[in-house]
This record gives sequence, structure tokens and C-alpha cells, in this order.
Amino acid sequence: MSQETSSKGEDDKKRRHIRIALAGNANVGKSVIFNQLTGLHQHIGNWPGKTVERAEGTLSYRGYTIDVLDLPGIYSLSTYSIEEVISRQYIAVEKPDVVVNVVDASVLERNLFFTIQLLEIAPRMVIALNQIDMAEKKGIKVNHEKLEKLLGVPVVPTIAPRNVGIEELVEKVIEVYEKDVRPLFTLKCGPEVEARIEKLSALLREIKSPYPPRWMAIKLLEGDEEVEKIVYSEKPELEQVVKALGAEIEEIHGHSVSSVIASERYNLANRIARECTEQLIRKRRGFIEKLEEATVHPVLGYMIMAVVVAALFYGVFRFGDFVTALLESLFDMVKVAYDGWFGTGFLATLIWDGIIEGLIAGITIALPYIIPFYIALSILEDSGYLPRIAFLMDAAMHKIGLHGKGFIPLILGFGCNVPAILGCRIMETDRERLICGFVASLIPCAATSVIVMGLVATYMGTNWAIALYILDFAIILLLGRIAFKAAPGEPVGLIMEMPAYRRPTISVTASKTWFRLQDFIFTAFPIMIAGNFVIQISSLLGLLDVAEKVMSPVIVGWLGLPAATGITLTFGILRKELTLILLASLMGTTNFAAVMTPVQMFVYSTVVMVYIPCIATIAVLIKEFGYKRTLIITLVEIGFAILLGGVLYRILGILF
Repeated sequence: MSQETSSKGEDDKKRRHIRIALAGNANVGKSVIFNQLTGLHQHIGNWPGKTVERAEGTLSYRGYTIDVLDLPGIYSLSTYSIEEVISRQYIAVEKPDVVVNVVDASVLERNLFFTIQLLEIAPRMVIALNQIDMAEKKGIKVNHEKLEKLLGVPVVPTIAPRNVGIEELVEKVIEVYEKDVRPLFTLKCGPEVEARIEKLSALLREIKSPYPPRWMAIKLLEGDEEVEKIVYSEKPELEQVVKALGAEIEEIHGHSVSSVIASERYNLANRIARECTEQLIRKRRGFIEKLEEATVHPVLGYMIMAVVVAALFYGVFRFGDFVTALLESLFDMVKVAYDGWFGTGFLATLIWDGIIEGLIAGITIALPYIIPFYIALSILEDSGYLPRIAFLMDAAMHKIGLHGKGFIPLILGFGCNVPAILGCRIMETDRERLICGFVASLIPCAATSVIVMGLVATYMGTNWAIALYILDFAIILLLGRIAFKAAPGEPVGLIMEMPAYRRPTISVTASKTWFRLQDFIFTAFPIMIAGNFVIQISSLLGLLDVAEKVMSPVIVGWLGLPAATGITLTFGILRKELTLILLASLMGTTNFAAVMTPVQMFVYSTVVMVYIPCIATIAVLIKEFGYKRTLIITLVEIGFAILLGGVLYRILGILF
């Protein structure tokens, strides 16, 4: 084969490989389109050096290999959040072959504000006019052909959950790529603003930048810090020119330049939306409209939320208890068979107790609770109810410096703290992620609840178990408030799209559940198995007795607990769900009332509930926030748990 033929083959191969990016506001259906396009051929990771999720997938169509990237849901191409920075840099610097702008047809004007900003960068672009069915239910009909003409880019109507228009969307993406279709759109401002944009654009044509000169001129006038760094590092003399031009615009309009340009974009979005939208005759308010009003009502909304959340946890724990019991019976039979095959010698016992038991604990204790919780969470998310919970909880969450969206990962924490901390990525700033991650690590997970139920509820009564949860929530509020005051930075308000209710689909729910579960399995399971192995080796080497003596002054002297509980608290960091099992083993009985007083049970459960959840949680905290912050969080929680436990022992000792 000649070099020329080989080069031609490589060029053809590159042409048959397309990179597309899905961009748009939050809750417009990007993730549903992503799942419909890529199916199981996708993976979730992080953007390099960031804690924001990066969802990528691949599909093959008409001989093309198409890589799909689902960008974070954003409302502008400014740099006010990590998500906006990531999206803007990827579109302008990485330059995907085609950008698919997903637009919600039911709130067209609001979505076009972002579309106009995308068009200013001038990538190859296709618009997916999504949720046209929801728009028609609201009495809105969008003429997609007219919208296409006004914007100068292809528009494809889609209903993502029903897979309507998805194939046509891919066809249009390939057509735009093959023909190298570029938008000719230009945001034309008023003459006094336009003259100054053109003057500044001319001065920026020699600047080396991935961004178009006109776009940079607008961003400089808006005070965009990233663009200022690019331009002023190369031509510092332009800083005074920009300030002078901006001052002239502000003097004419009496408002800041950013407000003036934003107003121009909104006016244009409004004009385009009006020209291509027809208002149909509205039907009488149906059940969905009434439900939308009821679920955000200042009184009824909270009642509905309480019922939904209570039903969720009741269902998850009842299902988890049932499945756990079945799995434990199954693995008991497996253990009998294992002993029959391999015997009960040293090596066989070490393999079972040290390695296999760790895997079994994850399967029998964690998964039966986490899987149904993820399914329920996905249904709440896809139905559109989760944003309403965030809206209702916004005022309460502000007490600890977070807005309503922070309540979502906290709900996750009741299943497992690992996905809860990973879920903190939905928060906009690093400060909010840190506070949310700290608070999420204090939420009592399913394993902790097993201990509370097995000790406090069983031997002291349900009322005492409820009191312990109330105490824990008070602690979360207190420590969260302290973190809010201590963490540098300013809190931000809640800006959240309130999507219409829609019917979740089995395929999307299953896909979301699997990828969340996959993240948990690969993060937590190896650590749980390794932790269990450490416990067994320590026991064989006699290190448990040494540790018991070292910890006796704190465990016995301060907390008033039996000396053996120090071992369970230590190894509970490795695997908290085995704390109760290890306690029964060390005490030689499962009748804890015979070896512990009610006060000791309450104190022990309190310490277990408050101190750092487990080593898997620590690993995720390190992954998300770094070693230094994780060390501070760990020491604060352990120290506070020990302090609180000692105080409770003395107070309860007076009452009992």
C-alpha cells in the first residue's frame, strides 16, 4: 500500500468519526437524549481536575462512529460556575464537530437566551426542539421550520422519552458535519452598543484565542474575567479602551454593560419565540396542572413531600430487610457447602472470613437498600418531583448555607454516604460542595440504621430510636451551621428550572440506576473487602487485645462503655455495617441487654451515628475534596462524637 493510499484511508477514518456535544439548560431532556443515543455504550467519569460529572457514550450509525458528550446543564456561557466554565471551554477550545443544543419547546423563550449565546461562538450546530408534547399540553405549538429560518440552524422536533425524532436528529448531525454548515447568526444590539462592539472587535482580530473576535469584544464589555486574562496578557493597553467604551454605554443607558447586552439577548429571544409560537386553545386545567400547583403549595406541598419521603424510606427499608434476610439464608447455605468442599482449615477460613465475607456483606447489607433507593430516586428525578422537593426545602437548607438542591444528596445519604457525597457535585460552587459533602457524611446511612434498630429500638423502644434520630438531625444542623460560618466564600441563591411532570421510562430509570450503582460498587466494594481482611488479620495477630487496652481510657473512662466496644468502633470505620456483628462476637452473645445497660446502648449508638461513616466514605471525600479537607472532616466528626458520647453518658446516667 502506498503512503498516499494510507494517508487517504486515515483521513477517511477521521471523517467517519464524529464528536458531538449535548448542550442546554437543566431539565430540558439532555440526559434522556444521551441515553437514547448511546444506550449501554456509555461511562460516567469526572472532568480533568474537576468534581463535575462527565458523561460520555458512543453509537454507530450509517458507518459513522459518533462520540456523544453530555455537557452540564447551564443557563449561560459566563464563568459564574464550574459547569459554565467547563461547557464554554469544551465548545470553544476542544471544538466538537457538532453541538446539539437541546431546547425545551414548552419554555422556548427562556431556552433561546442560551441558544443565542451558543450561536455567537458559531459552532456547527443542530437544535433538538425537545418536549414538544409537553408544550402542546400547555397549549403551545412551535413552528420548527420558522424557528430554523430565524436562527439559521437546523431544528429537529423530538420527544426524547418516546424516542421520537432521535434518528432524524442523528441524520441532521451527520448532514451538518458532512456539509460543514456554520450558523451565520449575529446578535445585533442597538446602534450605540453595536458601534462600540465593532470598534473593539477590530482591535481583537490579532489576538490569539479560540474565541471569535466579536464574541470576545462582547465578553470584555460584560467584564468576563477569563477573556480579560487572554486579551490583557497580550495587549494590556486594551484594558483602558474597554473601560472607556463600557463607560460610554453605561452613560447612554444608565445601566451596566452586562445588563444592557443581556437585555438585548432577552429581547431577541422574546421576538423569535413570539414569531414562531402559536398559542392553542387551552383545555381546562387537568390533573397534572393541579398536581403541579399542589406540590409547591406552602402548606399542602410540605404534606405531600412528607408522605412521599416517608413512603420512599418505608418501602426501601421493608424491601431491603426482606431481600437481606433471603440473601443471608442463601449465603448461609453457601457457607455450609464451602466448608464441605474446602474444610475449615486455616487457609480456607482466612479466605472465607477475610475476603468472601467482605463481598457477602456488601451484597446482603448494602445492595438490597441501595438498589431500590436509586430506582426511587431516578423515578422522582425523571418525573419532575425532585426539583420541587429542593424548592420546598430551600429555606431550611439556607440555615446551613446551602440552597434547596443540597437536600437531594442528603436524601441519598440515608441509603449510603458514598453516593450522597458524589451527589454533592450538583452544587454550583466549591464552597457549597464542601459544606454539602460534610453534612452528607453525617447522615445516618442504612448500615447505621441497622445498628440503631438492633440496639436502641429493640432494647429501649421505638421512641428512643426516634429521639436518637432527632438528636442526630439537630447535630447535623449545628455542625452544618458552624461549617457555613467557617468556610470562606459567599452563599448563593437557588436558580432551578421547575420542569413539567412527565412519565418516567423503564429504560432511562434502569440506565440511571445502573450507572449510579456501578459507581458505588467500584468505589466501595474493594474497600469493604480489604477492610474485612484487615479485621481478620488483626484478630489472628492478637492486635485486637492491644488496641482494646490502648483505647480503654477513652472508651471506658470517658464514654462509660465496655472495653470491647472500642474494637468495634475502630473497625467500624472499615466496615460500619459489621459493627453490631463484631460486637456480638466479642461479647459472646447476641442478647446485648445482658452485657450493656440502656445508657451504654444509647451512647454507643450515638457515637456510631455521628463519627465518620466508613473508610469508603473517607476515600470518596479524598477523591472529591482532597486529603487536607478530608482529614479535617474526619477529625471533627470523631472528636465531636467522643465529646458528645461522654456528655450523654453523664446526663443519661442521672435519668436512669
